[in-house]
Amino acid sequence: MSFQFDAARLIARSAVGRAFIHLLFRRLHWLLPVDYLHQTATILAFYHPKPSYKVHILIVPRDPIDNLTSLPLDDTALLHDIFETVQILVDKLKLERYRLICNGGAYQDIPHLHFHLVAD
Repeated sequence: MSFQFDAARLIARSAVGRAFIHLLFRRLHWLLPVDYLHQTATILAFYHPKPSYKVHILIVPRDPIDNLTSLPLDDTALLHDIFETVQILVDKLKLERYRLICNGGAYQDIPHLHFHLVAD
């Protein structure tokens, strides 16, 4: 990994960085230079800015949720929107083979819950 990436990851994992990331997705998402594929009151979906796959979409909750273990299981609106968005995008992009990935712990570079919808 590059020095810049390591530095950015350290900043993102700091308390201030985490607060900014949560604010970005909650209130300032319009600042992100992306085209949204799908949006609801609870999630944003857009192409990954540095894709690792032919199709690489990020599905990000607007609420400040650090990781999968922090996901409130009684938040049925969010859970519904995540899986409905996956279904909508799979159908829209006509994906025959795809994966939905959620990294956690040391594998999670950005401390804000997000899912990767990927396909080759």
